[in-house]
Amino acid sequence: MLSKFTHILPPNPNTPCLQRDLYTLGGVTAIQELSGPKIQWRPGRVDLSESAIPPPTRLPDPTQTTGDFIRSVFGTRYGFNDRELVSLIGVGHSIGRCHANASGFDGPWTFSPTMVTNDFFTLLINEDWEFKKWDGPKQYTDVKTKSLMMLPSDMVFKTDPEFRKLSEEYAKDADKCLSDFAGAFSKLLELGAHFPASVEKFTLDTLDDQDL
Repeated sequence: MLSKFTHILPPNPNTPCLQRDLYTLGGVTAIQELSGPKIQWRPGRVDLSESAIPPPTRLPDPTQTTGDFIRSVFGTRYGFNDRELVSLIGVGHSIGRCHANASGFDGPWTFSPTMVTNDFFTLLINEDWEFKKWDGPKQYTDVKTKSLMMLPSDMVFKTDPEFRKLSEEYAKDADKCLSDFAGAFSKLLELGAHFPASVEKFTLDTLDDQDL
């Protein structure tokens, strides 16, 4: 796999562009190995300086409850349309969980947080949700098992009319959901980065593809 792009990487392994190529390569590989879709990727990024990186305080606020807020971040700031941002956030929230000691919120979004799926959408649309009774910040839990969580901002994908249409579509069609996510994630990896004109995108083989 590495032989496909090592010829264009800089000779010094400590250069920022190589480090960030490896960061994005790790993200693509992780998604694919967790049963996610193939992601178009390319190396050779020429990044801005460290001083140009936005501060962590610019991360989206999960307590917000309007579609206008989500669009102001992922649309106005990042350039994603509704379909791209819904697939990106929803599939992204199928993986992992929140930890109270890190974010204040707690719990997984799905029953399979080590698999890339459309389960965020099927659970959001098909389950009933209520406010969790605890000492932490406002978040939702599923009525049936009380083992899952949704952030206040997650519930916007059920309450905003346009977001809900897409969420219902993705809940019913996993292939379409993951296909749209693959395109949006590939776009996300290249925001603010520049590449040599000669470097084209390609997909990486998974371990199963390589019979490893």
